[in-house]
Amino acid sequence: MRRAVVSRRLVLPLVLLCGLALFVWQLGSTGLVDETPPLFAAAARAMARTGDWLTPRVNGLPRYDKPPLVYWLMGLGYLLPGQEQWNPLGTWAARLPSALSSIAVMLSLSATLLRWPQPLLQGRSPAPALQAITAISAALAFALSPLVLLWSRIAVSDALFSGLLALALLQFWGRYAGGRCWWSAWLLLGLAVLAKGPVAVVLAGLCLGLFGLWQRDLRGLLQRLRPWPGFGLTALVALPWYGLELLVEGAPFWDSFFGYHNLQRFTGVVNHHLQPWWFFLPVLVVASLPFTPLLLAGLLTAGRGSWRQPAAPQSSLQRFAACWLLVVLLFFTLAATKLPSYWIPATPAAGLLIALAAQDLLGAGRATAGRWWRWSALALVALLAVGLAAAGAWLPLIHEPELPGLSAALLASGAPQRAALCFTLALLLAPLLWGLAEPWRRGWLLVQQLALVLFAVTALQPMVALGDRLRQQPLRRLAQQVQQQRRASEPLAMVGILKPSLHYYADQVVIYEGVQPSGPANLSDRLAREQRRGQTATPAAPGTSFLLVIDQRTAQQPLWQGLPHRQLAQQGLYQLWRVQRPQLERWVAALRRAGAPGPDWQIPRPERY
Repeated sequence: MRRAVVSRRLVLPLVLLCGLALFVWQLGSTGLVDETPPLFAAAARAMARTGDWLTPRVNGLPRYDKPPLVYWLMGLGYLLPGQEQWNPLGTWAARLPSALSSIAVMLSLSATLLRWPQPLLQGRSPAPALQAITAISAALAFALSPLVLLWSRIAVSDALFSGLLALALLQFWGRYAGGRCWWSAWLLLGLAVLAKGPVAVVLAGLCLGLFGLWQRDLRGLLQRLRPWPGFGLTALVALPWYGLELLVEGAPFWDSFFGYHNLQRFTGVVNHHLQPWWFFLPVLVVASLPFTPLLLAGLLTAGRGSWRQPAAPQSSLQRFAACWLLVVLLFFTLAATKLPSYWIPATPAAGLLIALAAQDLLGAGRATAGRWWRWSALALVALLAVGLAAAGAWLPLIHEPELPGLSAALLASGAPQRAALCFTLALLLAPLLWGLAEPWRRGWLLVQQLALVLFAVTALQPMVALGDRLRQQPLRRLAQQVQQQRRASEPLAMVGILKPSLHYYADQVVIYEGVQPSGPANLSDRLAREQRRGQTATPAAPGTSFLLVIDQRTAQQPLWQGLPHRQLAQQGLYQLWRVQRPQLERWVAALRRAGAPGPDWQIPRPERY
């Protein structure tokens, strides 16, 4: 008995250690990844510098797409002194909220399962050692999701929002299961609304409603959750910022945040993110690799013997997780705009379902079904191990202009070989445990997960660092050239491949223009007429110039190839030009005479940097 208590006490420290290794280790060793993270980081840094903590601003313009909580948390990091020493790439401060959010979810999943161990399918309570194994497995099943591994280490709001929503939902279920605290879930839900918007309330409400109906205990659920004072607390946390922002910014905020980024994203396709209705089905499969068979098994057994009969509140966590996952699946399937990151709120539920399926089906009971699910999961691990071992055959087939020499660099680094070794280790360890006595045989999933933690630290993170060196480092170096070469008040523009990290690392306003035929005319007109914070419109007088960052492919296009310029620097795909404003005017006039369109930059373009 004493040994069981000790093992349970080691669960949360072990989960915390794994979380730090997965999400905090080497967090600031790579730069901000285009396209979206530099926008979040720049807005947070601007808040810290200016003291304007109300409206996020990027590149001299308001950014209304997300509420302020993630910016506030990042901004606190940017307030700390000595940024050049501990945060030289700007990523520690910007990524830490995402990393800590996912670690908090890991701890909460484990703590929930330790406090309310879920019974086996036979109805008996699992042994204390098995309770500890299941608690750790749930945390790692969540953390090792490919989506979680990616989004927990980048500077966006998805991990923070999903983490707060997950903590709130776990608190809601804990209250239903017999917990005493009713207000903590509503407080967390209010913070989730401050992280991404009213979608937090919609998802939580749908999940609780479906769960209450399935349990045939909607009234009992509502009585325990105390929704009227709870919604009041959520509103007290979330609504003051929305009211102040609407008062200060007015219609532009209302139209952009509520109209475009919430209503239009659900009812129409924005930013060309058109996907088929079944888009999230393959996302569900990929997001749980290599444990997808266990996720499906967990969904199938969520009814606990009968789909029509309610489960005891303390034993209903698997059913609650199934409702949670299905609500995310159905809600975002109905949305017109679909992105892989929309699945992240379902990953904590998937972690619970995977761990509880391992607890239920892979032990002594249901031997035939257990073997089928067990071998299905192992087959995916084997497939990944073989694919990584054969990386030398398929990596040279990858050709990405923004990542020159990627395949050769990856093979030379040894990262694919280390990845194959980790997956092979996961493949071999599991069958060894199957022949042992209880509860060790049920720990086969955990040993696989620990092998994959080793993969993430020794192979995945070095591969990400290599990609950063090939893709982002040239642009950071060019931003340094901009700072060195720029004359006083000289504007900066970027055409072709548009990278907001240039704005972050050059630390000045950038005029962005794509490859459309009106690009030169737009650039000329914007230099002369556009006003924003950090940029003043000036006429094209003799002696005036601007700096232009252009990629090699765009520089060879007829629209830009003949523009007189002086090349100041080149890094990777990008060149830095100095262009005289009168020469740009003459070049635009020549293009107009040849039939090129005039400026159209004042036509509204959502998501313009």
